[in-house]
Amino acid sequence: MSDHETGSDLPDRDGPQAVPRLGINGVGRAETMLHEIRRYWNLLRGGRAVPARSDVDPRGFSSAIENAFILERIAPGAARIRLAGRHLIDLMGMEVRGMPICAFLNPSSRGRLSDVLESVFKAPQIAELRLASPAGYARPALKGQMLLMPLRSDLGDVTRALGCLVFQGDMGEAPRRFDLVSDRVMPVIDGGVTLTPSPSILGFAETGDGFLPRPQPRQPRSSGRGFGPEDSGITPEERRARFYIVQGAKPPETP
Repeated sequence: MSDHETGSDLPDRDGPQAVPRLGINGVGRAETMLHEIRRYWNLLRGGRAVPARSDVDPRGFSSAIENAFILERIAPGAARIRLAGRHLIDLMGMEVRGMPICAFLNPSSRGRLSDVLESVFKAPQIAELRLASPAGYARPALKGQMLLMPLRSDLGDVTRALGCLVFQGDMGEAPRRFDLVSDRVMPVIDGGVTLTPSPSILGFAETGDGFLPRPQPRQPRSSGRGFGPEDSGITPEERRARFYIVQGAKPPETP
């Protein structure tokens, strides 16, 4: 399955290659989908810390395919959707391929999502998010969960992620966006160390007494009577005081 695929849904791969299939455990549809795709990701690793994006085949998580998506990291803390299942399109009421994943969250929760997302790529590690969408006109309350698992690109760097977004309740009118209620991160290998999501991962951590504006150098004032760029800092009173009248001066003749 290539990063150059253009379909909205996660397509099947043609050919006779055997694909590992995972059973349904019957613990509820949402939990089943998350459990299946998580087990599939672990199966893909094959002893590696992080599986490759090119190894992902949607036939391996058939029950979760409508809620699954592939992300591409495009900047620190930012990722866009490369491929998405049909239920995610229905949730937004529009094509979501190419959209940032933060579009599924309300603005107040996007900063925290950015911290968590970057920790998934940078550690790398797995993240689980608990979501909630409050009730509104023609929109019943929803509870949701998002699972994010890192993947390696064709170049070997961790800039892709396999995700799944499930929700419980009637969807109502689209678009539906969520608040981030809680999150937790887990190591890709049992017993590994996790990276705490925080703004410092993105390079915006405050140090010392916090951010202070950089002092601007004071522009020297001109000792002459002209008004060049160096006089931009003088007060109106000082400017008026510099005007003077020359007695008997004649305007220059025009040739």
